[in-house]
Amino acid sequence: MEQQKFNRCPKYTYQKLPFQIKLQIVQKVTNGQISVNHASKEYGISRSTIDYWVKKLATFNQKSVGMSKDQEIKKLKEKIEELEFIKDFQQDLIIDFEEIVGKKLSKKHLPKDLIKEIEKKRKDRLKNGG
Repeated sequence: MEQQKFNRCPKYTYQKLPFQIKLQIVQKVTNGQISVNHASKEYGISRSTIDYWVKKLATFNQKSVGMSKDQEIKKLKEKIEELEFIKDFQQDLIIDFEEIVGKKLSKKHLPKDLIKEIEKKRKDRLKNGG
């Protein structure tokens, strides 16, 4: 019997990448800028390695940029106040526009909940004298 020669799997030599580059790759993959396959081909790294980095380094990246719960709550409250102001301003503009034009356009083009708020605001304006 002849001995069969087994073809060995080729051994790959991997280059060591700096930590910053690993973080950049993980950030691009998690943000959806590039796929794992694309990153694998572009940087010459196996997909499993990139998946491993994503698991390990995605939380690291979030922690380094993250903020405390109180800061996050404060920021969200400020954003809510800003959006409420914008919403009120837009409603006032709609009411003024409808008064100038003489047609109620909001009923055709806006959601029902928003129409109710505009109608309530319009009634409040009439009660308070415009």
